Order: sequence, then structure tokens, then C-alpha cells
Amino acid sequence: MRVLIPKGRNCSLPEQVSLEKGIHTTPQAAKRVLVLHYHEIWLKGGNKRFFQSRLVAAVKRSLEDLSPCPLEVVLDRLLVPVSDESLLPQMVERLQKVFGLAYIGMAWEISGGMPELARGACQVMERANPRSFAVRAKIADSALGVSSMEVERELGAEILTALRAKGSGIRVNLSEPEVTCQVEVIPGRMLLYAERAEGPGGLPAATGGRLVVLLSGGFDSGVAAYKMMRRGAHLAFVHFFGSASPASGPSSPVAERMVRVLTPYQFTSRLFVVPFDAVQRQIVAGAPENLRVLLYRRMMARISREICRVERGLGLVTGDSVSQVASQTLHNLAAVDRGIDVPIYRPLAGDDKEDILRVARRVGTYEISCEPFEDCCPRFMPRSPAIFASPEQLDSAEEALDVQALTTMGLDGARAFDFKYERGEVTRCEGLPRRFEKFLEYRKALAAGKVEHHEA
Repeated sequence: MRVLIPKGRNCSLPEQVSLEKGIHTTPQAAKRVLVLHYHEIWLKGGNKRFFQSRLVAAVKRSLEDLSPCPLEVVLDRLLVPVSDESLLPQMVERLQKVFGLAYIGMAWEISGGMPELARGACQVMERANPRSFAVRAKIADSALGVSSMEVERELGAEILTALRAKGSGIRVNLSEPEVTCQVEVIPGRMLLYAERAEGPGGLPAATGGRLVVLLSGGFDSGVAAYKMMRRGAHLAFVHFFGSASPASGPSSPVAERMVRVLTPYQFTSRLFVVPFDAVQRQIVAGAPENLRVLLYRRMMARISREICRVERGLGLVTGDSVSQVASQTLHNLAAVDRGIDVPIYRPLAGDDKEDILRVARRVGTYEISCEPFEDCCPRFMPRSPAIFASPEQLDSAEEALDVQALTTMGLDGARAFDFKYERGEVTRCEGLPRRFEKFLEYRKALAAGKVEHHEA
């Protein structure tokens, strides 16, 4: 799909929408087009072109097999021609996973002037058949010769007269209309639509650097990952697994399914799965019982930090919500962080559980996290976990452990899976990246005293 830019022209999650109502209405002398409006990009000033180009690339990639026609950038909106009406629902569904889009208007491009625009508006609104409506117009072309307010008044009167003549009880409601008839007049064309789907908002994918997220398979970490991707971060995922109990099952398949759900938002993902059972047993054998979970979490962060270095990441992401569980008190979070020398981002820090579950349902990870599986941290749980631990207490407890050897143990057993989203499907392939294999060789040599430590 080519991109055409005319010469001289320089937050909320998407709800599932029904596209059945009204999509087949065909105003006379009109063709179908999707109008994509930006979310935050128009605020970016001098950096706007960078974000705009990334958004255009994401839209093209998302629709590469559905829309072979050129995509146009016109006055802070993208126009995507619809070559096949039957593909419209699929196109909208994919675009609702493109970060950076505020909303998608399912529009008709009207040829002619005000009479043709009024005729098209009446046809579209007759099909929608709302109880109340409003007309909203944006005029960016003076050639039409009328203001936005005049367009709204004239079209509103035409719609009201035409539909009431056919027995409709339709009325005007400017504050809370059931359906809004949206008109956009841009150079050389008029766009008309009464249906739109909300986009995911945020910033385009992969515009904010790389991060590594600790993915448990539970509700919180999946939502944390989504929120950071929505801010432009490109994520790699690290999942720690133990030996599953007979009553549940291993957590790795749950983590993989979650990555499959999240990958369409950033097109490619890498999932590292790390065995943690042996590391846990070492901690249980050598550390105070009340500090076990905090030491688990610190070791997970250390192992993830090494993976972050290999992935050229700028920090870690966790699903911590302050004081949701004992290990997430402010004291305990600070104690765990002290041993880690990369930033740890916690996008759910101020969210309560209902906030998190609401997002999980919308993103599509809720049902996955509801399935029974055994996570690492609940194993060997202390009877009375510490809630006000200090960094010094954890440092002291780790003196009885060979932290470097435990880190290498976790990394040595890691496996990696790459995921790719294209043509509406997520595919997976297995294999550690070569730079990770070289890094493991370095870690083993370091543990054996054959090399001196240096920053990876």
C-alpha cells in the first residue's frame, strides 16, 4: 500500500462495535473510505513527522493484505480507501489494535456540493434510524463557501424533514445524540459518516524504546504490558515457571497465549521462559522464611535485568499494584528494587483490582488468566510474609546465597520464542537469538572465574 501526501500539506480503550447496522447504505455518487484520526500525535510539535510516519507504517502493516489502494495523509487524518465492502469489519477490527489512532470513521466520500451532501446524509441517517441525532461538521476547505455551523444547520433540517416525512419520530439532541452525523470537508472532497469505532489511543508502536516485562500469566502483568505498549514501548516478555501441581498445570502455555493476544499491538514479540524451581529451592533452603517471596522477586528481576541487557532494553515492567498483596507494599517494593540497577516501571501502581480486570476484559487477556495454572511465587509460601522489609534485610539474607550462580542457573535454562503478527495471524518460532547464546557463554566463563565482570 503506497502513501500519498498532497503537495503543500504538511484514551480510552476500544469498545467492540457492531458494523452490521448501516454499513451497506450507499449514497449516490459515493465511494467507501475509512477516516483515521490521530490521538496524541497532533500535540508533538517538531517531532510530529516521526510519530506520523510510524503510525502510517503501522496502518499499512496492519492492512497489507486487505487494502491494496494508496493510503493518504490529509490534514492530520489518514484516509484508507475500501476496495471491498465485505472486508470493512475486518479492516476496522485490525485498526482497533493500532496504537496512535483515536477513532476510525466508516465514511462515504461524496462528490458534488451541498445538495449531494444533504442527499447522502439523509440516506445514511435513514439506514441508521436513530431516535435522536446531531450533525457535526469540520470544514477545512473554503471552496464549499459555507461555515461549519451553516452545514450543521442545513443538514440537520434536511435530515429531520426527510425522516419525519417517512414516519420517523426522530428528534435533534445536541448534547447526547444516539447517532452523530459527522461531516468533514477537506481539499477536493467531502466525507460523511454516522458510524465510528474507537481506536486504542496512545502512541504508535515501537516509538518509545525497548522494555522487558515480567509476565506471570495473571491479570496484572498482561494489563501492565498493554499499558506500556500503548505508550510506544516495544516489549520482550520473560515468564518464570516452576513444577506444576497435578491440580492445575504449567504456567508457560498460559503465558504464551497471553503473548499471542498482545503481539498484534506491536507486530513482533519475543518470549523468554525461564525455569525457576531450582532457584526457589535454593532460596527456601538458605533464607529466612518471611523474606522468601521478596527474594524470589529480586532474583526474577536480576535474571530479567540480564535479559534486558541482551535485548538492548531500557528497563523492566512489572504488574505491581501498591499494597495489593504483601510483597507489593511500598517498603517491600523499595527493598526489592535496591538490588537492581535498571529502572522498573509499574504502570498499575495506583490501580485497584477492578480497574485492572476491566482493562483485561477489553484487551482479551481476562479469560486466559482465569484458567487454573500454578505460578512460581505461591510455591513454598511463608506463613507470615514480611510487609515492611528493608533493603538491608534482603542484602543480609542474600549473603547466604550464591546470587551470581543462581542468576546463571536461570539464564542457562531459558528458552526463547519469537512471535510475528501479519495478515491477521500470529505465528511462532523457537530459538534463542545468537547474541543471547554468546551472553550465556560469557556468564558461564564469569562464574568459572575465566573472565572479569563487565557491563553487558
